[in-house]
Amino acid sequence: MLWQKGRRSDNVEDAGEGGGGGGPSFGGRGLGIGGIIILAILGMVFYKDPTALLGQGEPGAAPQQQTQSAPHQAASSDPQVDFVRAILGETEDTWGEIFAANGQTYERPKLVLFHGGVRTACGSASSAVGPFYCPGDKKVYLDLDFFQTMQQRFHSAGDFARAYVIAHEVGHHVQNLVGVFDKVSDARRRGARMEGATGLSVRQELQADCFAGVWANKSQQRQQWLQSGDVESALNAATAIGDDTLQEQSQGRVVPDSFTHGTSAQRVKWFKTGLASGDIGKCNTFSGSI
Repeated sequence: MLWQKGRRSDNVEDAGEGGGGGGPSFGGRGLGIGGIIILAILGMVFYKDPTALLGQGEPGAAPQQQTQSAPHQAASSDPQVDFVRAILGETEDTWGEIFAANGQTYERPKLVLFHGGVRTACGSASSAVGPFYCPGDKKVYLDLDFFQTMQQRFHSAGDFARAYVIAHEVGHHVQNLVGVFDKVSDARRRGARMEGATGLSVRQELQADCFAGVWANKSQQRQQWLQSGDVESALNAATAIGDDTLQEQSQGRVVPDSFTHGTSAQRVKWFKTGLASGDIGKCNTFSGSI
């Protein structure tokens, strides 16, 4: 992936070690194997709101008041940070164009880099949760060590696979801007099922995958930056983090009633749907079968 072509975003912040402190005492990535397995089962990767996992709230809940150090702009001299800035910049340009075409203004999210743990408007979270989006402060959170975890644990390497991670979380930001989070929260309060193979959580995650595919389509049209094997690397990442694959690896059996993100096949399907069409209108995962 020729990611160096991308415009660098100024919206990447560095929260530093512990993200201001006060988070759960998981000791960075030193979480016990039992905890890691539980996190994998519940959706360790791309969890849209870690507070539901950590027992500190629910998606769409009012922001918690936090006292913490203000993040500062991340240093661009680090190649990994430069990569993140380039990908985020391209998501800003892509979604800015899509929103403008519909007579709207795209509100750019901040992306906060942290290490070990971080405090957010949605509560405190450990790196073990994986990359996530907090609707309370409209920020994406990422521990760069996760990219190494992708390669070692999920055997997903390649720049485009890493770009897919960022694009997926930005997809949640888009959902927040257009009201999907509010509608899901309202449905949850009315008793709609969140977990399970056809639950709202799965549908919300698959839509974010589709939005990531839409971004990939549009950014390729503008940048022509994908190379041989790039798409396959992203599809491999989507396959590796399906609920069924994670459950099979961690507990030796698949429990569809506990799905939160969708199967490997579903994640690949919806990413490819967005990638092939470049049309957000094709990403309605809340209607019909998925």
